[in-house]
This record gives sequence, C-alpha cells and structure tokens, in this order.
Amino acid sequence: MGGLVVYGRDGEQMAATRLIALHVNKGKSVAQCLADRTDYSQNAEKTNDGEFISSYECDPKTADEEFLLSKRQYQHITGRQQKRDVIAYQIRQSFKPGEITPEEANQVGYELAMRFTKGKHAFIVATHIDRAHIHNHIIYNSTSLDGARKWRNFFLSGLAVQRLSDIICLEHGLSVIQPKPYRERAKRTLFPKKKSQRELLCDAIDTLLATKPKSFQELTEQLVQMGYEFKDGKHPAFRKQGEKRFLRLRSLGEGYSFEELQAVLKGKTVHRSRGSRDNGTAPMQKEFNLLIDIQAKMAEGKSAGYERWVKKYNRKEAAKTVCLLKEKGVNSYDELVALTEKLSARFGELSDSIKAAEKRMVEIGALQTHINNYAKTRAVYEAYRKAGYSKKFFEEHREEIQLHKAAKQAFDQLPGKKIPSRKSLHEEFHQLLAEKKKAYAEYRQVKKEMQEYLVAKQNVEHILGIDQKEKQHQREASSTR
Repeated sequence: MGGLVVYGRDGEQMAATRLIALHVNKGKSVAQCLADRTDYSQNAEKTNDGEFISSYECDPKTADEEFLLSKRQYQHITGRQQKRDVIAYQIRQSFKPGEITPEEANQVGYELAMRFTKGKHAFIVATHIDRAHIHNHIIYNSTSLDGARKWRNFFLSGLAVQRLSDIICLEHGLSVIQPKPYRERAKRTLFPKKKSQRELLCDAIDTLLATKPKSFQELTEQLVQMGYEFKDGKHPAFRKQGEKRFLRLRSLGEGYSFEELQAVLKGKTVHRSRGSRDNGTAPMQKEFNLLIDIQAKMAEGKSAGYERWVKKYNRKEAAKTVCLLKEKGVNSYDELVALTEKLSARFGELSDSIKAAEKRMVEIGALQTHINNYAKTRAVYEAYRKAGYSKKFFEEHREEIQLHKAAKQAFDQLPGKKIPSRKSLHEEFHQLLAEKKKAYAEYRQVKKEMQEYLVAKQNVEHILGIDQKEKQHQREASSTR
C-alpha cells in the first residue's frame, strides 16, 4: 500500500486524492482488521517514528479500540447489528514531490478530514515520507462520534473528496492535477468499440467519395455492390443486408444528407467525414495554460494584481475559481471571455422571450375581458342607441355603456379590426404559458452559469492583472499615434 500517484504528461508526479472503503477481511474479526489498517498507516519507518501523525477525538495508539467502542455504542443505541462489512474509510492524499513539507502535508490532511467528515467522525492522519512523494493515509471511523449513525458513502463521494482536496491544496498554494486531453485518457477497454450501422454506412460513403463518383446514381450503384439496399423517395435511405431498418441519409449527421452529397458530387463543396470535421487532421491539443498561470500567481503571491485581489477576496475564492475552470475545461482567458459572452447573450435572449411572452399574455387576458364585456353589454348598448343616446339612459346604465365603448375601442386597434375567437385566444395563451415555463427553466440554469463565469472571469482578471495589462497596452498604443 502507498499513496496514490498520478503522472503528468512529461512523467512528472502530481498530487492526487482517493477515497477507499475498508472492509472486513475474510477470516478476521472487526477488531483485527481495524488494528491491521491503523497499524500500517502508523508504521514508524514511514512516519519518522510517529512524528507525522495527528488525530481527532481519539489517541493514535488506541484508535482501533476507540473505533470499535463507538461501534458497540452504535449497536447499544440503535439496537442494530452492523450489516455492511465497511468498518472505516481511508483517504489517500499524495502531493507533488518537493512542493510540501511533512508537517504541512499533515496539516492539509487534517483539514481535509475535518471538513469532509464535518467533525462527526474520529480520524487519524498519518503522513508517509518513505517515498519520493509525500502522502497521507487518513482513516476515519465509519461510525459517528455519538454512536447514533453510520457514514453514508453517497453517490460520487470520491469525486467530492477530490474536489475538496483540490480546494484545500489551492488555498495552501499547492498544485493540483491538470485534466488530461481526452485523447490521452486511459480507456476502460483494450478492444475496439463495435461500430454502429450508421457509422458503417458513413465509412462506406467516405470510401466511395474518395473514388470521385460522377453522380449520386453512381454512388448508389457502388453502395448496392457493397451489399446495401437502396430505397428512393423524398428521403433516400440505405439498408445493409441482414439489417431490419433503412437508414435515411439525413439521419447520418452533418455532411451526409442528399443535398450535401449532391453538392460534393458536383464539386461545389468538400466532403468532411463523420470522424473528423477538419479534413482528417486530428484536433489540436490544448494546454491548460490558464490554470497553470493562476496557480503560479497563487503560489507566488507577489503580483500587484494578486495583492489587490487578496484584500477584497481571499484564497478560498481563488481555489473555487480554479476548480470551476478545471471542471468546465476552460483552457484560456479568451475562451473564458467567449463562454461568458455566450452565456450573457443567451441570458438576454431568454429574458427578452419571457418578457415578450408575458406581454402578449397580458394582451390576450385584456382582449378576452373586452370580448366578454362586449357580449354582456351588447343588449344594453343597443337599447341606448335606440333611445337616441339619451342622457337619462346613459346615467342609469353608465358602467355597462362605458365597458361596451372600451371594448369597441380595443377592437378598433386590432390588425384589420378582426376580432379573434375565444378558442384561438385560449389556445395561444396556453401555448405561450408552456413556452414561458420551458424558457424559464433554461433561464434559471443559464443565469446561474453566467453568474459563475462572471465571478470566475473577474477573479482571473484580478489574479493575473489582465485588466491592468490591457490598460497599459491601450496607453502604449495611444502614445505611438
């Protein structure tokens, strides 16, 4: 057993964190298993004779017995036997070689354990120094201190402890793992993924287009020779021998519709295959320069921009910003700006559409009221007209006559003075209501993301002093005129 180590692109060891559930080993008691796990973590050769060991609500020398005591207390309080064989949890936290001292590593591990367990579970933190990379073994009891409950290993708990560890490391000016480009990530399987029928048909079309067929008919004939059945019609489709369903060309994606293939065959455009939208060249790999720059500034802590930023915010905010950029895969400041602007634009569109829908719904409501009032007061107004617009009649029926006049005035302002039916207004209102609800759900999500990116952008600008650089550039440009 040892600390988890991740190697970077150049073979450089990087810090990593992992959560492991500790189970009861077959043929051993809970007490024996707890003793084995705690004894290994506190190995004298690995911890400099116990110098780099700390604990919370337990003595490191008797941690296994105290863990067991809380489990007996749990059984006494709840009356329940331990059903699961998870007796404790271990967090392995390792650090970049040469970046941290054993004392600070132990402090960081203690802080991680305290914040992750919220101080409700006893734990020990043993810092191992027997390898090139300093690493922590954090073991916390699966049973709470009060003996009333067990730790629930929630969904994505491993990801949660990694994220928390990253935040704490960044708060201490330590580096964290940079996400690898997708193409560099290890795959779960060693054998190639079986291609779908759509992918096979696209591959066949790509191969034949490379032979420069003169027409779509010639392309079709070649596909038939390759074992495909063709179905003509409004939406041309192909079916491989042995398959049940025809696949329409338009369902294959960009570049494979009948119109797009016709344009390629006539030489009007160049075909771009499904596998690559850049004429077969692999996408350029992006470097995580922005995060590297930010972390460097945080570790340095000397830039003017950073000093001003620290006065207003704090290191924790910087750590949150870095974690957000990691999770979202933002690789540069320009990309961050572009995403922020995109979200802001979308937020504006949704806001305008919601306002327009609400305005129209108000108009529909008012028009429906006028239609109802017109129908109710029609007989009274007819009597008023037959009475020669008598002042006496008007005073007796003032409210009904005014409602009728208001309705007529509203109708006169309608396009073409055509009064819509109540049914059409009802349908339009409910359609607008459904569209508003749908837009509002996206509106709230976009608003949240936009605010996150705006805060991140502001923090990045303060940390790196980007706003000052831009002002300086502007001053230099104006001085050369």
